Parts: sequence; structure tokens; C-alpha cells
Amino acid sequence: MKDVAVLGVGMHRFGMWAEKSNADMAREAGLAALRDAGLSFRDVQAAYVGYIFAPVMSAARTMKEFGLTGIPVQRVENASATGSAAFREACFAVESGRHDVVMVLGFDKMSEMIQRSGAGTDPAYLEDSILPAAFFAMWATRRIHERGTKPEHLAAIAAKNFNNGALNPMSQRQPDAPVTVEKVLASRMVAWPLTAMMSCPIGDGAACAIVGRPETARRLRPERPVVRVLASELQTERYEQASLGPADMDLVQVHDAFAIEELEYYELLGLCREGEAEAAIERGDFALGGRVPVSTDGGLIARGHPGGPTGLAQIWETTLQLRGEAGRRQVKDARVGLCHMMGGGSVCAIHILARE
Repeated sequence: MKDVAVLGVGMHRFGMWAEKSNADMAREAGLAALRDAGLSFRDVQAAYVGYIFAPVMSAARTMKEFGLTGIPVQRVENASATGSAAFREACFAVESGRHDVVMVLGFDKMSEMIQRSGAGTDPAYLEDSILPAAFFAMWATRRIHERGTKPEHLAAIAAKNFNNGALNPMSQRQPDAPVTVEKVLASRMVAWPLTAMMSCPIGDGAACAIVGRPETARRLRPERPVVRVLASELQTERYEQASLGPADMDLVQVHDAFAIEELEYYELLGLCREGEAEAAIERGDFALGGRVPVSTDGGLIARGHPGGPTGLAQIWETTLQLRGEAGRRQVKDARVGLCHMMGGGSVCAIHILARE
């Protein structure tokens, strides 16, 4: 991908926000991204809007919160990878020359979806509500059988992500004290060996990114580094497009809805060799200060996973990291970051961002 940069990013903190609508959260995230970019909504030429659970036409209605400027608005949905897929479309719109400045907005209120469906309360919906946990529990059980993985390895991933989330003001789960492996193992069992603290929460939230040309980023914010989009893929050629490899990654965000996922993705993304994830966890390779920090903002497990905005939250975090603006969770000398999102077990979206 050539000549595409992230101009600005913004978020509404993920959490349980019964008093707020999707429009409320989306407006806050979108205005934050515009301020971060140094733009007004009149500068935006198109919008891609991602959500899973909101009603029909929510994309167009929500964009009216920013003004009636007549721009084209396209809704995108791709399960958990919805925000990532919307970001991909916006990047292509800029790369193709069709637009110079594009807004990507993601939002969802998963808490309302659960209430409407009755999942978690009505036994008739119980099977649907536990299906993801049961699937990934089987994945974890198989790994334990084949590789000798221990529940403590999964708990170490979750504890890392909780502690990273405590450093992120936009994280849904922000523990008051450091989370230990023992605390994770002692939390409520969801589907063996996965406990509640090894699993992402439901919640609500919004996230936004503005994409445009690198020269626009330099003109608007000459005081800070330009963050370029080097690759955007829905296939396996994740590194080839950027002419980079796993060893070039300074930080990585993954779809860690359950701790077993993050463990498997260490190997599948080439961050360590097959069968070596457990040893790498024990060494602290993927913790802040480690060889390649993963889920620096807390990941889905701590930052949260409302659905539509999740992939854009990864873009928010990686952009801040590459600018050197991530505060206490800052990865030293970060120059290249990878964002990975799965969707419904059948979609894999990869973006590689780099500091210019």
C-alpha cells in the first residue's frame, strides 16, 4: 500500500454505557479523531462506518451527528473484523485517488444486543451465548494435549493484558492492583480451561480513524511523526505487501477474545517458531519491555470487544505507539506495528503501520 497515512485517531472508552447511545459514543470518538488530525468535518470527503448490532441505516444517521455535508457513507460489517474491514476500505479509497481525506468510524452496544436476545438469562439462548467460549476451550484443550500447554500459560497472557489495560485510559477493565496468574486461575470458570479473566467482556464503545495522504499529515501536524499504512490484507500475504517480516515488528495487536487465541497467534504470525509459544511466554517475550510486546493496550481481554469498533481501537493504539504518545505503556523506539483481527472464524484482517 502506497501513500496512505493515519491523520488522526479517537476513541470513546469501552465499557458498559447504558446511559449512552451509539450516536453519543460515535460523536465523541469522531470529534476526538478530527481534533487529533487538525481537521474539521467539512474536510472529510467520505466515510466508512462499521457496526454489527445497531439497526439498519445507523451509519447514515450517525454521520449526521457531525454535519450535513453530502459525503458518501458506506456501512461495513465483517463480524469482529468489522472495524478493520472498514479501515481497509478507507485506505483503498485514498490509495486509489478517489478521496484525499476519509473518516472510518466504528461503534456498537453489545450490552443492548445481549439484553434484546435474552442471551445469558434465557436458557433458550444459552447455546448461542456460550458457543465462542466452548469453541476456544476445545482449541485450548487440544493444545494442552498436543503441546503440553498449561493453564498457567493462558493465565500469564491474561494477566499481562489486564496489567497493560490498567495503563490505558480507554480500557474497559482497569484493575486497581497488579493482576497475577493466580488471580486469573481463581476467577470463575467459563469453559475449561478458560476462566472469566481469560475471556473478553461484552461492552459498548466507539473508535475512529481519519486516513489521508502523508503530505496532508505533514502539513497538518508538522511537529509529530507521520504514521503510514504499509499493508492491508484479508489474505495470508500479510508481510509480503509491506516487504517486511515478523522480526521487523516492534509491537503487535491481536484478536485475543480468549487467551488461547493470543498464544496460537504468536506462532501463526511468526513471532516465535511453532511449538515455542509457551517458552516465549515464560521468558516474557510478549510483555511490555519484552522482545515484541503484544496487546499493548490490554487487548480484547482488558480493553474490551464491543464488536464494530474493536479493530479501530487497535489502529488507535498502534498509531499512538508509533508517534511515541502511549504514555506508561509506550514501547521504546517503536517504528512498525501490526494489527490483527479475526471475524467469525472465517475472516482475518491484517494492517501494518509504520512511523515515517
